[in-house]
Amino acid sequence: MAKFQWEATTRNGEKKRGVMEAETAAQVEARLRGDGLTIDRVKKEAMQIQLTLGSGVGHKDLQIFTRQLATMIDAGLPLVQCLDILAAQTPNKIFARILSQVKSSVEQGSTFSDALRRHPRVFDDLYVNLVAAGEVGGILDTILNRLAVYIEKAVKLRGQIKSALFYPTGIMVVAIGVIAVMLIKVIPTFENMYKEMGHAQLPGATKFVINISHGFVNRWYLYFGTLFGLIAGSTMMRRTDRGKEIFDRMLLRLPVMGGTLRKIVVARFTRTLGTLLTSGVPILDALDICARTAGNKVVEHGIQKARDKIAEGHDMAGPLAESRVFPTMVVQMIGVGEQTGAMDQMLQKIADFYEEEVDAAVSAMTALIEPIMMAFLGIVVGGLIIAMYLPIFKLAGNIGTG
Repeated sequence: MAKFQWEATTRNGEKKRGVMEAETAAQVEARLRGDGLTIDRVKKEAMQIQLTLGSGVGHKDLQIFTRQLATMIDAGLPLVQCLDILAAQTPNKIFARILSQVKSSVEQGSTFSDALRRHPRVFDDLYVNLVAAGEVGGILDTILNRLAVYIEKAVKLRGQIKSALFYPTGIMVVAIGVIAVMLIKVIPTFENMYKEMGHAQLPGATKFVINISHGFVNRWYLYFGTLFGLIAGSTMMRRTDRGKEIFDRMLLRLPVMGGTLRKIVVARFTRTLGTLLTSGVPILDALDICARTAGNKVVEHGIQKARDKIAEGHDMAGPLAESRVFPTMVVQMIGVGEQTGAMDQMLQKIADFYEEEVDAAVSAMTALIEPIMMAFLGIVVGGLIIAMYLPIFKLAGNIGTG
């Protein structure tokens, strides 16, 4: 299938243009004539090579598009016209091109959800399945508003994860940089100074630091090679299902950060499942989507096992408890939601509660990690400085005694 750019005129004299997928230009012309259009131009779209990271469409772009589309559909505008307007006004050229392709697919008779499904890097399974449920139920505007709220909360949660991980990582990078500069530049300067002063006998701590400096300067490739090997090895490990599961399990068991990450996982799962169930997606399909969007292999396997048990006729609370991923309170509240028939509302309440817990946990963790990292940096850098100044202190003591 190739893509063809077309321009045509309606019976009212209105100019229209778009992109259509077809085998030949003749097929495009036949479709346009079938729609009652007078063809002005049909041209095969040139192949474009673009290097982009990810999909090229940010969560903010998707959030704004979803909210605006919901407003337009609620106002009674046709879907094709909504897509045409949004494609023209979005500043993201990549997203504009994708929306134009979605509009062309809808014009050719595809459903909106099927048109979105052709762009999985932008519209994930959650988005597509909710849109499909909205189309079937005739509540597309309501579903899109729910999606916009979900994306807003997901963006906020992602920001909290970055906040939780960025600060300690930043401090560690700064610490490694400062220590490397001292070992390469500062300590050799002190060593040369002591050689010129004729200090043959240096304190043991000073000799130890100088030997570390020599090892780092002379065999720097071993240190950087080891660091590169650890990074490459962990990256390769995370590309396998087993390795990713081991890594994710270690993250959940970390002393301080593990509890916060577990709360983030619970908030994401309950928010996603609650949104899907509220929108009319069947529970087995909803759990399958939740597993794929969990972001943690341990949680994904736990949800999949629960889904298999539910497919066999069990309730949800029991299998989730057996997975040992979710806190007891969450499992009990889900059980109550099942018994009362208000599962979707209970899940939204759990998500609200745990999102507030994540806020508090991230703030507490940042407040706890800050003094720990600063103390670590102070002890290491201060220890190196004191070790290099020991000969000067010893000389000053000798002069004072003399």
